Amino acid sequence: MTDYEKLQQIKKEAVATGVALIILIIFWCAAGFGVSGVDVKMFNLPLWSVTGTVGVWIFAMALVWFLLKFFFKDMDLGEENTK
Repeated sequence: MTDYEKLQQIKKEAVATGVALIILIIFWCAAGFGVSGVDVKMFNLPLWSVTGTVGVWIFAMALVWFLLKFFFKDMDLGEENTK
């Protein structure tokens, strides 16, 4: 893999990670604030606190799995002179 191809892969991974962050923030708002009006208790806590913490954590793990499976690529970033 050339230095240019490595740079393109790094850019692809960075953009995908940024998009995943935006998706996670939107999900956090929906899971926390979106269900705040629902009068349901889970583990003796309001539903919004469970979905806004544990739900977001589980969703973040799913996003990381998705990034690893479809975007990230294992590559050597060593000092080899490939052009």
